[in-house]
Amino acid sequence: MYIGSTGERGLHHLVYEVVDNSIDEALAGYCSRIDVIIHTDKSITVIDNGRGIPVDIHPKEGKPALEVVMTTLHAGGKFESGTYRVSGGLHGVGVSVVCALSEWLEVEVKRDGYVWRQRYERGKKVTELERGEYTAETGTKIRFKPDAEIFNTIEWNYDTISQRLKELAYLNRGLLITLKDELSGKEEEFLFEGG
Repeated sequence: MYIGSTGERGLHHLVYEVVDNSIDEALAGYCSRIDVIIHTDKSITVIDNGRGIPVDIHPKEGKPALEVVMTTLHAGGKFESGTYRVSGGLHGVGVSVVCALSEWLEVEVKRDGYVWRQRYERGKKVTELERGEYTAETGTKIRFKPDAEIFNTIEWNYDTISQRLKELAYLNRGLLITLKDELSGKEEEFLFEGG
């Protein structure tokens, strides 16, 4: 098991994997805000204002780089001669494991002047990468629902996530991280200028 367990600890590791990719963008100087939203349907969203996962065709794989990141274990590596790196997160497994262990995952990338969207179910692509409307913004939004057939629980613990996000904000001076729980109505912002 790549995430350590199928219990609460493993469940929460999924969101940490996604957030860690956004943290990498912040460390590289491209991301100033990360938003995490716990939804009433037990899905969770992570949004950042980084550069957005590359959507161009991966030279070796012959498919969009986004699809490689979402479906290939340890795809982290370098894209575009090292200008964008996708983290391996805490255990070096990357967001492909989140995709594989989710009932569904929707990704929206703002990059290269457009909004790009794709959906996966249990690690498999179910839509092609779609180019949507024009945008001048950049960033990545990933919403996923953990697979209840894999995890013992898919109940997010607000306090567990809050503590982790607070620690990450403290370690990354000037990075705003927000957390919102649609069920309880709880909301928090973490921003440390001193780090």
